[in-house]
Amino acid sequence: MTTLLHTHSFRARLLVLLALAGLVACGRKTNAAAPLRVEVTPVLQQDVPLSHEWVGTLDGFVNAEIRPEVEGYVLRQTYKEGAAVGKGAPLFEIDPRPFKASYDQARAAVARDAAARDKAKLDVERFEPLAAQRAVSQQELDNAHSFLRQAQASVDASQATFDRAKLNLEWTRVVSPIDGVAGIAKVQVGDLVNGQRVMTTVSTVDPIKVYFNASEQEYMSWARDWSGKGGVKGSLAMTLSDGTLYAQRGDPLLADRNVDPKTGTITLVGSFPNPEHLLRPGQYARVRASVGMSRGALLVPQRAVWEVQGNAQVALIGGDNKVEIRPIQTGARVGTLVVVEKGLQLGNRIVVEGIQKVTPGQLVNPVLSAPAAGK
Repeated sequence: MTTLLHTHSFRARLLVLLALAGLVACGRKTNAAAPLRVEVTPVLQQDVPLSHEWVGTLDGFVNAEIRPEVEGYVLRQTYKEGAAVGKGAPLFEIDPRPFKASYDQARAAVARDAAARDKAKLDVERFEPLAAQRAVSQQELDNAHSFLRQAQASVDASQATFDRAKLNLEWTRVVSPIDGVAGIAKVQVGDLVNGQRVMTTVSTVDPIKVYFNASEQEYMSWARDWSGKGGVKGSLAMTLSDGTLYAQRGDPLLADRNVDPKTGTITLVGSFPNPEHLLRPGQYARVRASVGMSRGALLVPQRAVWEVQGNAQVALIGGDNKVEIRPIQTGARVGTLVVVEKGLQLGNRIVVEGIQKVTPGQLVNPVLSAPAAGK
């Protein structure tokens, strides 16, 4: 019986010792866990070109509303909608028959009045030597001169009517006044049109204009930089509505004559080449222009910055390799980098990989990441 009790006591003590050994081993394993490995990059410092960006609207360099010069019924459409047309290219034809009749009538009137003038001219030529010989009276010669002047006036009037009739007949052929892209027709065959009716619009789209509104302060900073360099060709960049950067650079064209006192903005106009006719009037785009240089700006990778309730912040690694969540104030973007206006100093180390895993005060193992660069 005594032997059995000793055996049970020995087993109990052995189990207790094994349990204690397991707890000690677990504690040692926990204490020996390595700090979290994160990738960091130092805050960079470099000169950064400053720029402003605005929402712009594209428009044709010239937009010609095509209206008929004469009233009549549309006989046919002679152009392809949306296609490029040259100056003088036919667009529509208005029924020419009534204008052809007026033209023929006016031409006949010119011939009739010209014959009467020629008759009066012959009378003058015949009466002048007779008057010198006193074979006819001076009154008869004066009357002949008067009839000649009246006949010439009739010719001039009928010629003017003829010219107008000829012009009206020519205007039944509606042509493009400029080189450009013709829009969708706003009239159909059979419609009665007159000078109040827009038949279509032809726009010059190469180059194409872009209109955008800048604040007075933005305009002043841009204008000083622009005028100081004598007008910078190719200083405008444009991002299209699908987010792609337009391949061609644009030129500043003009600024409106005044600042709108209600909005405090001024309308600026730029010009972009458009050889492929990709850009069309009415499109929206973002226009960016350089407005100077920021010397010694501090930059961090954009991917190292996140926002909480509209406030930007980064994970800063201190000298003791512990994490600090630091709020910052950001500025312009430069490629993959962003300017930091407040909150950081040159040499600070910022977490760029593993941001989601760090917490304030956490001890980490910082590893230098590949250097980022602006584009």
